[in-house]
Amino acid sequence: MPDTIEDRLSAEGITLPDAPAPAANYVPYVQTGNLVVISGQLPMADGAVKYTGLLGGGVSNEDGIAAAQLCAINLIAQLKAACGGDLSRVTRVVRLGGFVASTPDYGQHPAIVNGASDLMAAIFGEAGAHARAAVGVAALPFNAPVEVEGMFEIRP
Repeated sequence: MPDTIEDRLSAEGITLPDAPAPAANYVPYVQTGNLVVISGQLPMADGAVKYTGLLGGGVSNEDGIAAAQLCAINLIAQLKAACGGDLSRVTRVVRLGGFVASTPDYGQHPAIVNGASDLMAAIFGEAGAHARAAVGVAALPFNAPVEVEGMFEIRP
């Protein structure tokens, strides 16, 4: 496994975007002590939601997983901003909360949120193991199929 978080991102072919701006009246992250809580991130790329619709209603599982991965990339971008640009300060991915917009009969929410969880494990190694929730919802902002929030521990 490559040595640094930046090396792991590069090995995965990931270039972090600038941290997305909030879409409403909230801050992108809050730090309290050594914890950074990051607001829910949508599958945004180049200023727009890349995936739209409902799982079980036109959005494939593959696209849902890719959307969750993109949410995770945006979480890491916010985390990098919270760390003053230094991801080596991250000591632990504490928790992810995944929201999956789906039809009422859809039941594979955990598999979709694995897109974000698997990416965290690949990037942060053992420190990427985290607690998690995967919740089905009727709708998400901007018709996004997935939203992921996170809590991280960092060094001063």
